[in-house]
This record gives sequence, structure tokens and C-alpha cells, in this order.
Amino acid sequence: MEPRTVSADFDVVPRQPRSPGWYQRLAAGVLIGDVLAIMASLALASTVRFGVIPTWREPIDAYFAIAAAAIGLVWLIALWAVRSRAKRLFGEGLTEYARVINGTLVAFGSVAVVCYVAQIDFARGYVAVALPVGIVLLLVGRLAWRRVLILLRRSGRCATGVMVVGAPDDVARTVVELRRNLAAGYRPVAVSLSSPLHKASPSDQAILDSLPRVSYESAVSTARISRIRAVMIAGELPGGRDQIRKLGWAMENSRAELILVSRLTDVAGPRIHLRPVAGLPMVHVQLPQYSGFAHSVKRLFDVVATLGGLLLITPVLAIIAILIRAGDDGPVLFRQQRIGVGGKTFTMLKFRSMVVDAEAQRELLESKRLGNDVLFKVKDDPRVTAVGRVLRRYSLDELPQLWNVLRGEMSLVGPRPPLPSEVEEYEGHETRRLISKPGITGLWQVSGRSDLSWDESIRLDLYYVENWSLTGDLLIIGRTLVQMFKHDGAY
Repeated sequence: MEPRTVSADFDVVPRQPRSPGWYQRLAAGVLIGDVLAIMASLALASTVRFGVIPTWREPIDAYFAIAAAAIGLVWLIALWAVRSRAKRLFGEGLTEYARVINGTLVAFGSVAVVCYVAQIDFARGYVAVALPVGIVLLLVGRLAWRRVLILLRRSGRCATGVMVVGAPDDVARTVVELRRNLAAGYRPVAVSLSSPLHKASPSDQAILDSLPRVSYESAVSTARISRIRAVMIAGELPGGRDQIRKLGWAMENSRAELILVSRLTDVAGPRIHLRPVAGLPMVHVQLPQYSGFAHSVKRLFDVVATLGGLLLITPVLAIIAILIRAGDDGPVLFRQQRIGVGGKTFTMLKFRSMVVDAEAQRELLESKRLGNDVLFKVKDDPRVTAVGRVLRRYSLDELPQLWNVLRGEMSLVGPRPPLPSEVEEYEGHETRRLISKPGITGLWQVSGRSDLSWDESIRLDLYYVENWSLTGDLLIIGRTLVQMFKHDGAY
């Protein structure tokens, strides 16, 4: 049987549906089940608390009716916020149930905080009934839908088309396991081999010949054009984990998920999600996304926190400006061209901490350059003024960058804003720093600053770019406040 290798127009791989209809239908069913469970728990709580079943004939007090509606709405929003109905979780079991419980606790915790702050007197007995009953009903509903999904998958339905990539023996083993474990929800639709097929056994060849074969070099482009929803890496690839990382980069912002079927324990870059399935220790790789809701929240946080911070430190800014001006009658601000997101140039602001002709004196200090092959940093730099040493010691010279944050050129937390001369030195993966807005502070700022080597600075910035989270930003801001008084690497 002749192998079917992908043609130039990608006609060999069957086109997958534009959207998985089964997922929308299942998600709608789960949502309806959640609504019914929440309504039932709130109705039971009303019965226990007020001694009457709320109906149109015997309605409860309007105050509690509005409160119950508000709790129900917050509850549904919380279940959505924790992604309890994510496609990857359907049929998985414990992880889905844990998110349902977390979402419920978040909802009732939020209600409790609002009632406490607003001094709203709300019946505790109502909550004491609705919370546990709601959790039980929600979990029962999710369990029922999970059983339905497993039955459908065993009949060959509700499965995600997947391309399996790797060495012939690893790919063949993975295809066999996926066909055997239909409950996993993945259906092989194509394979891509990283080494010649003649190295495989006759049995493996028969398995691989039953599927369209895509050239290794065009695996990602074929997955995009054919709308394949998952690319599964079986075993090791030529080039090891660096090749896996590059494959993840090539798939960024695509609608496909990347799954590793291997014993890898150290995958650099995107966060991983373990999903044990009989015979297949599967690892989902959450691909970085650089737009959408999460980054809208980041921008909102930047603006609100910056405006609040400026209101608090305006007197400090005025005092610093007066001291700098009084020192040598030079300009208060230092303006410098930096490279921002997408390689765009912007003017970064800082309080001037050096003498006016600092740039002209730079060549005289080349022999004293420390710690970094690309960045120009000198310890005990004689160009720094007396006021400037204090500003640098406590990182106060960077406060004007809050204006850059308001202008959308920077973020409170992010990679360090590079100079144009630094970007010219980039040779490859370093350019990934430019896909996220530079920050006033970041991992580089709280991990040694100028004492770091060039490679260490790049590594920290790339780690931040690929593992960003709002919680992580808050932790970095907290560490920055501590670092301001430790002065490590600040010169």
C-alpha cells in the first residue's frame, strides 16, 4: 500500500469542521443544567429559610427575590470565570469538579464580602442551605453529562481531530492508544513523521499507512489550513525540547492545542496541564496568547493602578524635580529612545540622574563596563549626580515612566525596555521579548538588575513573556517594593 503523503495544496488531510458543533451543544446542555441546579438550590434555601416554596402565587419578599437573582447571576459568572466549562475539561472528571467547587466558593465569598462592606443584613441560613445543596446538584449534573459524553465518544462521536507528530514507532503507538481509548476524545486524522518510515516495523507501517501522512516540515501549516484542533507530539523530536518549544511558537494564537505524549519533565515556555489517560501520559501545553480578555484586564489594571499611584506620589515627584533642577540647573527629565511591543520605538522618560553631558563621557568608561556583553552598565559611574545616586538607589528615577504606562507604551510589569542598539544584537529567540509591552518593573528588576549577565536577563524576560499572569504581576510588584530598600544590583 503506497503511503499517502500530503500534496502541495493540502488536499490529502480531510478538512475539519470550522467549529466543533458537539462542543457547543454540550456546553449549552451543561449551562442549562447549571442554571437548573442553581435555581433548585436557591428555591430550597428559600423554602427552608422562609417556610414557603416561592411561586407566582406565593412569592417571597421582593428584597430576597432580588438578592436570590443576584446570587444566581454571580454564581453563573463565577463558574464561567474559573472556566469550569472549558472544552478540555469535559469528561475529564476531578479537575472539572474542582473548578465547579472553586467557582461556587468564589461566588459565595464575593457575596459575603459585598454584604460585609455594604453592611447588608442577609440571612445566613439562606446561604448555609444554598451553598452545599448547590455544590451537590452541580456535581451531579456534571457527572451525568460526563457519562453521556463518554457514551457518545465510545460510539465514535464528539472527538477532536488530531495530527500525531514524531518518530514512526512513537506515532504508531499513540495512534493505537487513541483508537483504543475513545473516551480520551481524540481521533487521529493525520500523521507527520520526523524520521523515515522504513525504520518502522511492518505492523507500525500498516497503522501509519491507514492515515494521511504530512511532511514533517509542513505539519504546522497543514494543521492550520486543515483546521486540525490538536497537534500531538509523540515521544522525542529531532532537536529535543528546543524543537518542541519552536513548534509551540509556530502554533501561537492558533485554534489548535499542543499536546505532548512523552515523559518530558522540563518543557520550557508555556504552562503545562497533566491529563493521565490509560496508556498515554498526556501533557497539554497552554499556548501563550498575547491579546484578548486577559490582556484587557492587564491594561485596565495598569491604568487604574497608575492613576491611583500618581495621586499618592505627586508631592514626591514635585520634590524630586526641584532637587534635580537645583543640582545643576539641567533638565529634570531624561528622554531616551527604547523599543516597545512589536519593535515600535517610543520615548521613555526617567528622572535625570546623570550630568548633562553623560553621553559624551560614555566612551571614556568602556574599560570599566561590567557584567553584560550588550547592556552598558558601570558600577560607581562618576557621571551620576549626588541626587541621582539616591534616585537610583531607591529606583525613584523610573517614576516618570508611569506616564509611558498611561500612554500605552509600557506596562507596570513586563520585560525590560531595550535600547535600539540592543535589539540590533538580537540573533533569534531574543526578539520574542518584543511581543509583550515592556514594563517599569519585571523579573529582571527583582532578580539582580545590573548584576545579571545578558543571557540571564534574556532568560528572565522570555520566561515572563511566556508565563504571564495577573497574579504573577502582583507578586512582582510586591517584590519590587521590597527590592527598592535592598538596593541589590541598583547602580
